[in-house]
Amino acid sequence: MRLCWSSDWPGANLLKDDLPGQARIYCLNVQGAPKGRSRCCHDGTFAAPESWPALAVTLGRAWAADECAVQTRERQAALSPDTALQELKVGNERFLSQNMRSCDLLGQVRATAGGQFPFALVIGCMDSRVPPELVFDQRIGDIFSARLAGNVAEDDVVGSAEFATKLAGAKLIVVLGHSECGAVKGAIDGAELGKLTHLLQRIKPAVEANRNAPGEHTSTNKDFVQRVATTNVRLAAQSLQNESQVLRDLVARNELKIVAAMHDIASGRITFLE
Repeated sequence: MRLCWSSDWPGANLLKDDLPGQARIYCLNVQGAPKGRSRCCHDGTFAAPESWPALAVTLGRAWAADECAVQTRERQAALSPDTALQELKVGNERFLSQNMRSCDLLGQVRATAGGQFPFALVIGCMDSRVPPELVFDQRIGDIFSARLAGNVAEDDVVGSAEFATKLAGAKLIVVLGHSECGAVKGAIDGAELGKLTHLLQRIKPAVEANRNAPGEHTSTNKDFVQRVATTNVRLAAQSLQNESQVLRDLVARNELKIVAAMHDIASGRITFLE
């Protein structure tokens, strides 16, 4: 029986120390892999079936070590924008299947006390039903999260995005909208309330872009609300690049990807608008 893993996988040492049976463990350099990474294999026959429970325990410990390992500078640097996007897609699938990771959060607090290396920034709405860390099944130190009503990309958000990417090394920005958005409904109906009035003006271009959509253009029309919310999240993603030379340069060098996505509050599913 042969088991193989990357030598920089957090569970690798557990496997090397604890695999049962008489076996040979060897590591080979992988062409094109980052410096210091190799492919390790356990080559051997596991003894009688009574050794299998020990193997299961060892593999379980190894998988747990991997899925709960905090982000490090090296892991962040090794990720591409596309890989970072895949991490979030897989995380939402875990959320939907109720197979979310169970990690020692206080342990992660201690492990990240000396620094943080998130791989992505999620710009989302403040809606209580759409917490990014939960719907993407991420843990402490994994992602930045910037939230405000209507997930609009105002100046402070753009500045935060520049910090998260250029200075802190995140490889991905997801602008996350959602169904039944109250801010979108307010913009559609022309709601006015203190400083909220100014914020809702940032959503007006999405309302205007759908002026020829069929049906009643009020917040009671669910289809129209969804159209405007989807347009709004696309425009917000576009505006990040339009308003920031820093972000444009990172995208041009393929060091950053900016995508829009919509969260369905009835199912928890996130659809990426690529």
